[in-house]
Amino acid sequence: MDMPSFTDILQKLSVFKNNKSLLASVIVALVGALLFVPTHLMNRKVRASVQQDSITARAGKIDRLKKDLVTKDQHQLAATQEQAHGNDANEISALAQQSTMRELLSYDIFPSPDPNKGVSGVLIQEFGQRFRSGIDGLIAGMNGGDCPTDIEITRGLEDSSARSASRRGGFGMGMGSAYGPMSRGGGRRLGETAATMRIGGELDRMIVDQMCQARAASASVYVSPLDLSGYDYWAQDKADVNMVDAVPDAWYHQLGYWVVEDILGTAAAMNSGHENIITAPVKRILRVSFTMGLKRPGSRGSTAVIRGIGGRRSRQQDQDESDRPLYVMSDSDGLTETCTGRYSKTETPFDVIHFNVAYVVGAKDVLALMKELCSAKEHKFTGYDGQDSQQTFKHNQITILESKIGAINPNDMVHRYYHYGEESVVELDMICEYIFDEEGYEPIKPEDVKKTLVAEDAAA
Repeated sequence: MDMPSFTDILQKLSVFKNNKSLLASVIVALVGALLFVPTHLMNRKVRASVQQDSITARAGKIDRLKKDLVTKDQHQLAATQEQAHGNDANEISALAQQSTMRELLSYDIFPSPDPNKGVSGVLIQEFGQRFRSGIDGLIAGMNGGDCPTDIEITRGLEDSSARSASRRGGFGMGMGSAYGPMSRGGGRRLGETAATMRIGGELDRMIVDQMCQARAASASVYVSPLDLSGYDYWAQDKADVNMVDAVPDAWYHQLGYWVVEDILGTAAAMNSGHENIITAPVKRILRVSFTMGLKRPGSRGSTAVIRGIGGRRSRQQDQDESDRPLYVMSDSDGLTETCTGRYSKTETPFDVIHFNVAYVVGAKDVLALMKELCSAKEHKFTGYDGQDSQQTFKHNQITILESKIGAINPNDMVHRYYHYGEESVVELDMICEYIFDEEGYEPIKPEDVKKTLVAEDAAA
């Protein structure tokens, strides 16, 4: 097949020479054909983009908005939620106040003595008696008791000697050395009691051991009221006192009584379900102190409290030397540096005191005891005058600031007559803070105490 020559093509196109309108139409048709394909492709791309960006995306947004559609009652729902949040805040505040709304030892003293009942030392004397009887009741309620006393041991040995002498025709046995037990150096041990000196032969030691074992088997925890702050102090006659000082003094001891309640309650909760000291996790409450024998600010230059064997004070104390709580206004008032940063300030909604407590506890039960000490506890409240119907509230006011764990030497005089069982035990010594919600006891807080706190805060 012959290809047309260029001349032939020109001849064929010459027809457009005489018909320009036809040429223009052909040119337009060719240009349109050339533009159709890219335009079609671009149109498809634009449609896809519109579908994705405008229709699909916005339709999805509309669907989401439909799900979150605000109803006509939305403002009422919002108001209800705000009210619920407000109620939560009020409930928290109420719980904080209730933690310090506690039963009092006397409703005739705070915030000031009832003038109708006579402003005299008799009220203070009655307060002290209730303090001691309250402690006795708490100890009895938890089946607590101390080791055999010197008098009990001496009487037991004398009875045994008398029975032995009677059986042997008057020749006593087991009377022991006239010099008592000897130390490794050959001399008498420092601090030996009369009963310890009385123990001589093996028979005497067996008798004493049986007495101590029987005491451990009959009690749930070792505790002596003399080792609890305030008990010995209120044994003294307080009928002839200065009421200006006596009311604040009673107030601080009331705070201390609440602390002692929690400490004894902690041991009782830990030992619940255990038959006696031998099996119980908490073996002994060694001491409760608010001063640890230190001179404290506000003690008016009193001398330090000297502690005797077993943590007991070696002499009676007057008011200036009382081992009672003290509001912690600054670091110098505390028993240790505070890690909570809480102080008794006029601008804070709480008051703070420090206390020291030591337990003998099973080595494996240390953490459980610390947890129980800081747990919530129940208390009763019958109004600030004691006349309202009884209510049950909860309080959780203890934070451990410092703790030490030490080994127990069973041959030490402090532990000589105490039987702790076969398991390993340790001494857990803690310094804690105790917080009081001011609004909770503001109606009964003595005015002299309030004024003193304001003055000390201003001077700090």
